[in-house]
Amino acid sequence: MPDAVTPAAIPAPKSAAEEEAMILGTMQLLLAEKRTALSGLRTGIAIFAFPLSVLSVLIATSKFYEADRVLHWLVPLLVITAGLIVLAIYMVTRSIRRLWHYDRVIREYKRKHAVLSFLVG
Repeated sequence: MPDAVTPAAIPAPKSAAEEEAMILGTMQLLLAEKRTALSGLRTGIAIFAFPLSVLSVLIATSKFYEADRVLHWLVPLLVITAGLIVLAIYMVTRSIRRLWHYDRVIREYKRKHAVLSFLVG
């Protein structure tokens, strides 16, 4: 986490053009953070799909093996699968919460600054 910056340390914009550039730069940063949250969501969904496909293959091929004879392989696989599912759920919920946060901040910026109302849909 970066060090907290006091308001006195942030230079005030000198002109309207500089203020507009600062507002647009802030909006670009917020949109980049939103894209990052979306990529985290996409990664979480992909991680969630992998254990489901592994379990589907195990269920589909269950008539070809006896579970008690391959238990030494099956238990670690199920533990890893459960871990991946927990990781995926964490990533998806964290990404959704971050998306809600960035959407709320973007709405506030659009409400405060008229220049953004027609640029960001």
